[in-house]
Amino acid sequence: MGICYGAQLMAHMLGGIVEAGANEYGKVDVAVDTASKLFEEIPSKTVCWMSHTDYINQVPVDFKITAKTVNCPVAAMENAAKKLYAVQFHPEVMHTPLGARMIRNFLYNVCGCKGEWTMSSFTKRTIKALKEKIGDKKVLCALSGGVDSSVAALLLHKACGDNLTCIFVDHGLLRKDEAKQVNELFGGAYNINLISVDASEQFLGQLRGISDPEQKRKIIGREFIRVFEAQAKKIGKVDFLVQGTIYPDVIESGVGDAALIKSHHNVGGLPDHVEFDEIIEPLRDLFKDEVRKVGLELGMPENMVYRQPFPGPGLGVRIIGEITREKIAILQDADAIFREEIANAGLDREIGQHFAVLTDLRSVGVMGDFRTYDYTVALRAVTTSDFMTADWATIPYDVLNTVSRRIVNEVKGINRIVYDITSKPPATIEWL
Repeated sequence: MGICYGAQLMAHMLGGIVEAGANEYGKVDVAVDTASKLFEEIPSKTVCWMSHTDYINQVPVDFKITAKTVNCPVAAMENAAKKLYAVQFHPEVMHTPLGARMIRNFLYNVCGCKGEWTMSSFTKRTIKALKEKIGDKKVLCALSGGVDSSVAALLLHKACGDNLTCIFVDHGLLRKDEAKQVNELFGGAYNINLISVDASEQFLGQLRGISDPEQKRKIIGREFIRVFEAQAKKIGKVDFLVQGTIYPDVIESGVGDAALIKSHHNVGGLPDHVEFDEIIEPLRDLFKDEVRKVGLELGMPENMVYRQPFPGPGLGVRIIGEITREKIAILQDADAIFREEIANAGLDREIGQHFAVLTDLRSVGVMGDFRTYDYTVALRAVTTSDFMTADWATIPYDVLNTVSRRIVNEVKGINRIVYDITSKPPATIEWL
């Protein structure tokens, strides 16, 4: 089954014609042939998520067109005899409402799969495999406190107990009170061997005067490794190093000659001076929603499992321009208010990710009898299940109004709030 570029590649390699044009992004009405095994129990007209600039103009020999849109003459094609199917749209994302049904149709109707794989079986199988692999050997985990590294750490803790040591590096770019929460949960409630390091001065010193986002990422990644290495040396040689890499990290970091969307500190960039024999990435093949399910299987509290995704470089890539302690404090407070009000409105489970961005734009405002020249904060909220594609969330106006009023009134240094209404693609979820 070829999806998007995979459909075009299939057409090209089998003698069809792929041409530039027919751009489509976002939700598009698609007319499908319900006689196809792929579209069984799918209405003849449905909505799918498109993201392409090229299109299939002519299908290969013995292929049948099974779906189309106003702008795209081949939204799906198939050679049922050879069990070759292709769709130009993305059935794997939540923004194609019946996409899961289409994939199920392919797996069950075409491939003959049975559907015996579950997150419960994955969790049990993974813990068992880790126990057999690790035995009584030593394991070291880089713990950020985010969902991915937290689930990875707990999986390893279930598998090897006190043979696991976690190192948590506070780079000073975390969300409000996050360092305290991580220490209390992992060092306290879970009783995991935890080394916690406040390295904020070191990170902020290296970031002074730096505005370029990729340079920030590289500096933060480099300093993280330096701090991690310094702590790891105190432990000595370990047998395994654990990372919370998930599948979108692998995809967006590129493989081989693939173009980078953005750099990730947890894909590659391994510490050079930490002595270990092998790296373990137990979540490497999972998407974010699957990682959350594993967390629930492990008994993690829901407020931890469903906490907001957070980039490795932290607020360093949510502050546009130079990073200062003042800017960090401003963004931490604004972001905390936004997340609190989304939770108060009962929207925190519906919205895939939401956060505030401190722009480098200052504008004139009026606060009481005085003119101000303060920062503009951008709010970003998206609906997504896999974080590979996302649509901007339609937050009710009264909620946005409450968020705006609270931030302006409670956070010194902000006088303007804007809301980002761009989908992914063409934008990414994070601004930088």
